[in-house]
Amino acid sequence: MKEPREEQVHDVNARGVRLRVAERGSGPSLLLLHDFLMNRRGWEGVAGLLAGQFRVVTPDLPGFGDSEKPSVHRFDYGVEAFAECVADLIAAMGLGRTCVVGHGLSGAVALALATRHPEFVDRLTLVDPLVYAPPQKSGLFEMPVLGAFFFKQLYGRALFRAYFRDQVFSPGFAVPLARIDQFYDTFNAPSARESAFATMHAFLDTRPTVARLGRVQAPSFIVWGRMDGIYPCQYGQRLARELNGARLEVMETGHAPHLEQPERFVEVLSDFLGAQRR
Repeated sequence: MKEPREEQVHDVNARGVRLRVAERGSGPSLLLLHDFLMNRRGWEGVAGLLAGQFRVVTPDLPGFGDSEKPSVHRFDYGVEAFAECVADLIAAMGLGRTCVVGHGLSGAVALALATRHPEFVDRLTLVDPLVYAPPQKSGLFEMPVLGAFFFKQLYGRALFRAYFRDQVFSPGFAVPLARIDQFYDTFNAPSARESAFATMHAFLDTRPTVARLGRVQAPSFIVWGRMDGIYPCQYGQRLARELNGARLEVMETGHAPHLEQPERFVEVLSDFLGAQRR
């Protein structure tokens, strides 16, 4: 597959927050939202492939990547705040009704967007989303004082790499250290760590996300990695039952199917989006 157009990068103001946004291609709008501790560059392997069919938009969410890292006094870092920010982004860029893809934590954001602003969501794809509480708590990070100190001061590159190696990617996968280091470099600043810590705590209670499932109107697609080390594959089967009419695709990957098998991911996503257009 050819990449038909160079990436264009610019800033957009959404809910008073400066967002760094990349886009390429033309056609129906396709919005790709990244997971926790990642940024828009995690979609680079698939964005170019999809740009032959879509106007592909990949923002850095507030507090992540190259976007602004507002203090918790200016931005709530909860699911609804992120969803409203994304809604503002869609309106500001004139994307109209959009195909929305949310990975991990952004799966919860995408679900909130689909229920709070159904006029913006044409089709919804959730990739290993945060919907149900993870079976393993983050433990130390959840402790109010010690957790904050460890996360903001001691969570270094080696532990960051280990998290991706052991939980995000499937066993035996050749871990892309350059990509992980790019994620770490944008995380490793006081304001970015503050934002990430606030986000992690704001998303601990998943009950509001579960309550939204029955209100989603958009045609929905679920992609799950069979070897996901964060949210087990059984969650995908449960979600397919509870998200009315959702299709489920299980890939032989870990938590990030689009990073491990980008061409296969593009194939299954394009098939879903194409079937919905016909």
